[in-house]
Amino acid sequence: MVVGILAAVSCALLGNFLVLRKMSMMGDAISHAVLPGLAIAFLITGARASLTMFIGAAVVGVLTAIFTQWVSRFGKVDEGASMGIVFTTLFALGLLLIVQAADHVDLDASCVLYGAIELTPLEVVWRPLVFGSVWEVPRAVIVLAPVCVLNFLFVVLFFKELRISSFDSELATTMGINANLMHYMLMTLVAITTVAAFEAVGSIIVIAMLIVPAATAHLLTDRLDLMVILSAVLAVVAAVMGHVSAIFLPSWMGFDPAVVDATSTSGMMAVMAGVIFAIVLFCAPRHGILVKKFRCLEAVVETENMIG
Repeated sequence: MVVGILAAVSCALLGNFLVLRKMSMMGDAISHAVLPGLAIAFLITGARASLTMFIGAAVVGVLTAIFTQWVSRFGKVDEGASMGIVFTTLFALGLLLIVQAADHVDLDASCVLYGAIELTPLEVVWRPLVFGSVWEVPRAVIVLAPVCVLNFLFVVLFFKELRISSFDSELATTMGINANLMHYMLMTLVAITTVAAFEAVGSIIVIAMLIVPAATAHLLTDRLDLMVILSAVLAVVAAVMGHVSAIFLPSWMGFDPAVVDATSTSGMMAVMAGVIFAIVLFCAPRHGILVKKFRCLEAVVETENMIG
């Protein structure tokens, strides 16, 4: 559960600015496009060193953002189409490299896509003595915790710059803020976060956690600072609900737990995030569908009363 929470919060913190910049597909693009960086790092080093993974992912993540802008500018296509061109090409290349490398290094394409959060407790790398008891800390926690702290510090320290450059990059430039630097720093952290969460929750679930909690929070408030806080809280709620649902869902549905394995935790995290978004979409106090329908009904009634 701790691994899921760390991955979800790490993604949600950055996802707010992807949503505001209308770059939700960029998170998708980078999440897929970092695969060649991972595969090339594996082929060169023959090991799954975290530092090598981070470097490979960060380089390819920044290149993805650069290539997307280049294709959009010189290829005369819109930004959405350029994202699709770049990330599908790099993702396919990454999968081909992974398949070729599978016989030489311990790398499974399905784990990259879907994660293996259920297996993280088996890889304990640190056993600190806390309050007289030994705690077992998995490698995934050692990797994700610093990334979560790094993302938090980035958002806190550069909140003003991120806010202004997200809403108006030209205004940010006139105010002395390097909007391009903010953009590529954000893209680099998205790439690093994606790789850090690969083994735990998989790339597909990373995409959901990058976008869904932030989009849900955006329905609840128009204040960016509150939106960031809400997205982190919603990410934690989705992770906890997903973990619990994955354990008990088979018995809730009437299946024999001894026969049916527990549902995928990563999958249920994404499902719970989607369920929360659907509830908020209908019930949000200002932007919810039900509230908008009620307001329209009120306007119709007032109009009829004025006519009558």
